[in-house]
Amino acid sequence: MNQQLMHLDVRSSSSRRSLGILSLTTLLVCAQYGLGFILGTAEQSVEVGAAGSLYAVSLSVGFLALLFLVKFYWQSVDQIWTLLGNRYGNPVKVGIALMSWVSLIGITAVQMIAAAAVLSVVGFANKLTMIGLTIAICLLSLTPVERASQVFRGLLLFNIGALIYTLWQLHSLSELELAPLQFFPDLYQVDWCHELGISMAAILMVLIDMKCQQFIVQAKTVHVAYWGCILAAIALFGLAFLPTAVVLAGQHQGIVPEALPSKEILPYILSWIGGGPKHWQGILLVLSLIVPALGIGSNILRIQTKTLLDLEIIPRLPHRQVWFTILNALLAFGIALRGGEIVSLILDFYAAYLSSIWIPFGAYLLTQANRYVFSQWSVQSALLAGAIASIITLGIILLNSQATLFNSSELTILLIGMGTSCVTLLLTQLLLQALTAYRIRYPHQEEV
Repeated sequence: MNQQLMHLDVRSSSSRRSLGILSLTTLLVCAQYGLGFILGTAEQSVEVGAAGSLYAVSLSVGFLALLFLVKFYWQSVDQIWTLLGNRYGNPVKVGIALMSWVSLIGITAVQMIAAAAVLSVVGFANKLTMIGLTIAICLLSLTPVERASQVFRGLLLFNIGALIYTLWQLHSLSELELAPLQFFPDLYQVDWCHELGISMAAILMVLIDMKCQQFIVQAKTVHVAYWGCILAAIALFGLAFLPTAVVLAGQHQGIVPEALPSKEILPYILSWIGGGPKHWQGILLVLSLIVPALGIGSNILRIQTKTLLDLEIIPRLPHRQVWFTILNALLAFGIALRGGEIVSLILDFYAAYLSSIWIPFGAYLLTQANRYVFSQWSVQSALLAGAIASIITLGIILLNSQATLFNSSELTILLIGMGTSCVTLLLTQLLLQALTAYRIRYPHQEEV
């Protein structure tokens, strides 16, 4: 019965290959261009200048690296957990899906935290903002993908237009030219461990990001999928320096109060350009920052709901897609109420997911390339060990942000989680080989 359902899912996904280049590019960009992208970039730019765009630039590089896997994803159709689950057993499928689901709850919560921080500039209550955003992303997540593409395209252009309008009003459009040129010189201000952690987490995440894979498999042709990734990389690289340029322009013109928290500087500048938080233009410009949160938040909820539906761990119920969407939104809302730093939360949750998934996925790719075949037990053990290690490390860092080994929380999670997973994979594989060799050498022991 499960095999029949799997084949039905594959045929269903294949029959929905309807996305053109523009629609695919828009959805791929919206999958990453959220409030974490915007405020995270602006937040870091306050301290390190153009180097604050490192996270955003790394996402762009990730889409170029994704070109090596585009054909594999487009032809395979199934999600990563389905592919690995078919090869290494249902425990692997469930484990990967649940780790993805958990990480996406955290990323959705980040959108809510960031939105609340933005709207606090114009006097909106924190909790009411989160409630309103929760309802909005629930409704958008239930919108058909192609229709969502048209909605997100308008929302994306609205946000980009607001940031460019701000630069124009500040007579600082030249900052868009200077920021990319100053990027590499300013990187010397960033600790190399922190720089490595951000880059690794962002690039590796794009390669196995289900938010992107779900759209790639719906491209009309594999060539459309390639061009969608290339154009998304170009678009994200350009957008990477837009928040940075606005922050630098505001600093150079001295309109940013010294005591203002770094995450509120960008919305403050937009509000200032519009005449202040009490003026309708100021409110409209600030609201433009909330727009990307709707796109990425609803996209994440769609992925989470599909994950639970595909696992079939809960009996079929009427309107269960709606109930799963509401459940996921409420879980994210609960985490968002605890608050936290935007950039750290994004990268730490990304790192936890990566730490548990990448080693089993690497083993699968080696098998597909006919390079080496790892046993089912080895991969299952590696996934379990990596998941446990990364979740424990993530939990410790969330409770104590100073509990890092390399002055980088994301690098700490990656090295501990992936290191544990890799060592477990190799040791269990060697153990199985040793047991096999022993049984071949001493077959009489088995008979006894």
